[in-house]
Amino acid sequence: MRHPPIELAAIESALRAHADAQQAVPMRAYMLGQFEFLGLRAGPRREALKALPTFTGTADDLLKLAEALWRLPEREFKYAAIDLLAKHHKRLDLAALPRLLQLVQTDAWWDTVDGLAAVVSDMLLRAKTTQPHVQGLMDDCLVHPHLWVRRVAMLHQLGWKAHTDPDRLFQYALALAPEKDFFIRKAIGWALRDHARRQPDAVRAFLAQHAQQLSGLTRREAGKHLG
Repeated sequence: MRHPPIELAAIESALRAHADAQQAVPMRAYMLGQFEFLGLRAGPRREALKALPTFTGTADDLLKLAEALWRLPEREFKYAAIDLLAKHHKRLDLAALPRLLQLVQTDAWWDTVDGLAAVVSDMLLRAKTTQPHVQGLMDDCLVHPHLWVRRVAMLHQLGWKAHTDPDRLFQYALALAPEKDFFIRKAIGWALRDHARRQPDAVRAFLAQHAQQLSGLTRREAGKHLG
């Protein structure tokens, strides 16, 4: 079995060298005490890794490194993994999706899930240029038993602008509307609000037509900039 690239030890050493136990206390509290932290905010975390060599491995190396970082206990290592995946997402193709979704489900909370959703989004949008039916993969995720995978499905078109499939967006919103989970309801509203930046009338009409089906949280999130 191949081991993750040597970059793992360098990343771990660089971040642990800047650990701030005092800062870790409020960070852990903010996440409801669910996870351990080194105490590194995003800026210092990224600054600590700037001196490291640029990653040059294969897609498999990238995924193995992300998976190895994910196994470390402190949350900042997962954030570093997401930064690496985001920076090098062009190395990934659709074969990476099952492994990314496994990370989505591992020690999951909104902070890691939304970062991974952005990586999945970039990967799918790139693939869509040659594989127009690629979003069918998200149709499967929409009915996945794990709520965080369903959240990824709902959010996968964020930032797609003119490439957004509005029919799929609205179908997803209605499919997930009966769910009671806060993070699902928030995701529906977020996705609709993003689309409203380009198509405000369409989103306004959707909210009016389906007001009884959508939660108050979803409607508030979706309508924040609609007036």
